[in-house]
Amino acid sequence: MSSDFPRCLSLLRQEKGISQRAAAKELGISQALLSHYENGVREPGLAFVVKACNYYNVSADFLLGRTLSRDGTTIAAEELYDYSSEKDNVLHGSILATLNKKLLVNSIGVLFDLLGKTGKKEAITAAADYLGTAIYKMFRHLYRADGTQNEDFFSVPARQFMAGIPFADMICTEAEYVDALACHVKEKGSFPPMNNDALRESYPGLYQSLLQIIHTTGERVNCRKAARAEKN
Repeated sequence: MSSDFPRCLSLLRQEKGISQRAAAKELGISQALLSHYENGVREPGLAFVVKACNYYNVSADFLLGRTLSRDGTTIAAEELYDYSSEKDNVLHGSILATLNKKLLVNSIGVLFDLLGKTGKKEAITAAADYLGTAIYKMFRHLYRADGTQNEDFFSVPARQFMAGIPFADMICTEAEYVDALACHVKEKGSFPPMNNDALRESYPGLYQSLLQIIHTTGERVNCRKAARAEKN
């Protein structure tokens, strides 16, 4: 049974706004047994999974954590909402947030377009995993800071998150990314032109954002390195 099942089962009940006792009655089991299912102490049989899917109106794949779509369908790229396509959108209450969002969205767009031109799927997947974990970390820290949210929303336990499991994942995915690119070189795969003129010509509206990210990050890293050297 998927480790996501207990979390999904518990969150669906909370989303429905009913007690464990009420849900157990509707599902035809004892409250104690439902508690065991929601806490991962025991695994249910197929009959219960089917009944829970019907009760919460979700697919088995969603309940088992295999898809983000409640009806079990695979989410296609063209179905994803593209916030970056909206013109003149300003994030609520902050021009600074809007500026940084645009810098990152534009830069990531250049990165994945370049990776797409290499055709190296392993590198594309590793890059997406790395950036996905970075976003996960930033969002979860924000979520935790609120202090009123239920951390059962996340499958990674809070102690493991704070101990650095996501950071370890980023180290691993970066290694996978570097390895995938090295394999591409070994296989004599091609790379798109990435000199200044070629990038400026290929991405006239986006390259400036990437340059800004490169400059700002370089300055920040060098300043921290210099500060550490002074302390030593």
